[in-house]
Amino acid sequence: MIHLSNAAATERAGAALASVLSAGMIIALSGDLAAGKTTLARGVLRALGWTGVVKSPTYTLVEHYLVSSLYFYHFDFYRFMNPYEWETAGLAEYFRSDAICLVEWPERVAGLLPPPDAELVLTHREHTATGRNLSIYSATSAGERCQSAIAAVLEHSPVKP
Repeated sequence: MIHLSNAAATERAGAALASVLSAGMIIALSGDLAAGKTTLARGVLRALGWTGVVKSPTYTLVEHYLVSSLYFYHFDFYRFMNPYEWETAGLAEYFRSDAICLVEWPERVAGLLPPPDAELVLTHREHTATGRNLSIYSATSAGERCQSAIAAVLEHSPVKP
C-alpha cells in the first residue's frame, strides 16, 4: 500500500502511471466517492500532454482525449445501476488496440469489462482527514510496469497482490 499525502501526490502517481501506458491497455480505478480517482486521471492526462480541462465523466460516462497518437478514454460507471447497462450503452467498441482505457467504478459492470492490466484502488485513510492509500494489483506484465513505475516515483516498494 502506498500513502498519498495530498492531491499533488495523487497526481504524481498518475504521472508515473502515464510513463508506462501504451495502446491497448486497460486500467481499472476503484475507490470510494471523493477518494481521488479523477485526480489520479488528471495526473495521467497532464503527463501525456493534455492541457485542457479534465473532468469526471460521471454524467457523460466517457470523456475522450486525443494525446499524441493515442486515443485515451476515461470512463465512469458510477451511475450504472445494472451491469447490463454496459451492453446497451455501446461502450465495448472503445476498448481497442489503439486506445488506453481508464475505468472508474469498474465493479459496476461486474465482469463484462475486458480484463484490466492493472487495478488501482484508492481509499481514505482511517482516523485522518488528509491523504489516501493506493493499492495496486497487476494482472499482466504491462500492469506490473504500472505498479513499478508508481512505486519508483513515490519511493515505495511495489505492492504485491
